[in-house]
Amino acid sequence: MSEEIKSLNFIEQIIEDDLANGLSNDKLHFRFPPEPNGYLHIGHAAAICLNFGLGQRYNVPVNLRFDDTNPAKEEQEYVDAIKKDVAWLGFDWANECYSSDYFQQLYDWAILLIKKGAAYVDGLSSEEMAEQKGTHSEPGVESPYRNKSVEDNLALFEQMKNGDFDEGTYALRAKIDMTSPNMLMRDPIMYRILKKDHHRTGSDWCIYPMYDWTHGESDYLEEISHSFCTLEFKPHRELYDWFLDQVYDSANIRPKQREFARRNLSYTIMSKRKLLRLVEDKVVTGWDDPRMPTISGLRRRGYTAASIRKFSEVSGISKRDSVTDVSLLEFCIREDLNKTATRVMGVIDPVKLVITNYHDDKEEFLIADNNPEDSTSGSHEVPFSKELYIEREDFKEDAGNKYFRLTLGKEVRLKNAYIIKGESVVKDANGTITEIHCTADLDSRSGSGTEASTRRVKGTLHWVSIKHAVKAEIRVYDRLFLDEAPDSHKDSDFMQYINPKSLEVIKTAFVEPFLATATVGTEFQFQRLGYFNIDTDSTANNLVFNKTVGLKDSWAKQKPKTEDKPVQNKPQQQQAQKNPISEIKKLGKKYANLSGPKLDAAKAKILKYAEEVSYEDLEPLFETPAKKVGIRIATVITLGILLNKGQERTDVINTFIESAKEDSHEMMVEEVKSL
Repeated sequence: MSEEIKSLNFIEQIIEDDLANGLSNDKLHFRFPPEPNGYLHIGHAAAICLNFGLGQRYNVPVNLRFDDTNPAKEEQEYVDAIKKDVAWLGFDWANECYSSDYFQQLYDWAILLIKKGAAYVDGLSSEEMAEQKGTHSEPGVESPYRNKSVEDNLALFEQMKNGDFDEGTYALRAKIDMTSPNMLMRDPIMYRILKKDHHRTGSDWCIYPMYDWTHGESDYLEEISHSFCTLEFKPHRELYDWFLDQVYDSANIRPKQREFARRNLSYTIMSKRKLLRLVEDKVVTGWDDPRMPTISGLRRRGYTAASIRKFSEVSGISKRDSVTDVSLLEFCIREDLNKTATRVMGVIDPVKLVITNYHDDKEEFLIADNNPEDSTSGSHEVPFSKELYIEREDFKEDAGNKYFRLTLGKEVRLKNAYIIKGESVVKDANGTITEIHCTADLDSRSGSGTEASTRRVKGTLHWVSIKHAVKAEIRVYDRLFLDEAPDSHKDSDFMQYINPKSLEVIKTAFVEPFLATATVGTEFQFQRLGYFNIDTDSTANNLVFNKTVGLKDSWAKQKPKTEDKPVQNKPQQQQAQKNPISEIKKLGKKYANLSGPKLDAAKAKILKYAEEVSYEDLEPLFETPAKKVGIRIATVITLGILLNKGQERTDVINTFIESAKEDSHEMMVEEVKSL
């Protein structure tokens, strides 16, 4: 078996087997069939990427088909939003189709089934139908309407179509088998009466086809070769095939339904009905609220199409339902924005810093690289002056030896600027620090080439010049739910797990003037703080930024415990926390032999453990022999995290980096570039 065949997922293997058994490649045709009754979410993104990805892989058409058979819940707004989302993800559809395009054909086929004795009009109420269907352990009972004549059924169905009956009085049912072990085969409903205008057909119809009747026949009409659905539709496959049997012509392509596991994400919900409740109850501001798992919400928050496609690729296609940790999605956006986002400075919780030996009227324009990951990204100017804002948490009046930010009597570097030393503070009547006074080594400006500019200090701080600062509103988001699986509790409402602190609005932030003309949707890395983008609420007079994701995963350390989860007594060895540096070494042993999604997953784990590692833990790994290249690569990845957090580049670190540069391994070369 070739390497390519080994790498196929089970869906691709199904297609390859069909091609090997005689199906022509030009007969392949896929579709993505959303219902226009809500906005698409991250789970739908998996299906989009699967179907359109298959289209790209085999260079064949993919239809975008709207399953618009329920006018009570469907709106043109949802159609437009779905088209926007699919296009934004980077996919083009061959044909834009609607199930409503086939209403006449479906009606004509329903007449055919009645004439064949395979369908009948039933006058039982929905409650009576449910009762006579039986249970999984007991067969159903035939309806008293089941054996009416073809003529009576045709007449009743015509009256249904003409609007002669009220909703709920009659329905067209398929005549299959009331004793079938598959409950869906016990004379399912094909048509129901709904006297509601349709968003496309208006008042032309007052009977509408059910999903099971519509789905397979639409696939057949569009000559779809493979109809991929999520696992909940597996029991429907038998019915899908039965309906096709009634109309199939062997001269045409017969679609094949197969199922894959749906994408579930921790700390959120995927039910459109429940998402709609969040919107209607005003828990969120709308379908595109940045806390929502909708594609439009993720886009507004700052997620890129590339990161969502990558997440779908790394998560893979499975046959069994599972929950994907949301931290994997966050890893994918960090990886993408690290390569593309412009580095800027913004201060969220400002405190005034005064450089006492800097001239009152002096201004400088310092050069800041836009993105060190991209040598073609260029640079921009950052104004510097005597009075600056820094983060309040970046100063402590009294601090221990392991505090590497600003304190009295110790030095730190201001990013792209000077080395400064804390000298004194000014406090208000309540004892709150209002000003920090410091002195600067005026020969130490970054990039000046002086001996002082090469001096190493342990901390680096971001800042904004007060006289040039632009005020901004910052929206910081947290998990929308406190529970990992909020809708998995049978005895409680998912709404009780809402995180009351899922949104923090900060209106006292300041950013550098480079951002004053930034356009909606543009992504930035606020140095040392995280990734942010311009929100749609932003105006020229009121900049609004959404925090997309932090530079590191801080949730694991603060993840709340829910009271309803019983504490289980486990052996002490199971309760012991994993040693981060040991886990990094373990992952590193196999790292150089990995590729694709497995490599991405391993890197995500290394980055996660790296957040918990100190420099003292990591330094011994600098001595790892060159032949253990995987561990050395893991060491470089971890070192990158420490440097981003302000770790000083010591001679020992520089020596290790230089030795790593000499390694010819492709993965090592790529990782060293980031340092």
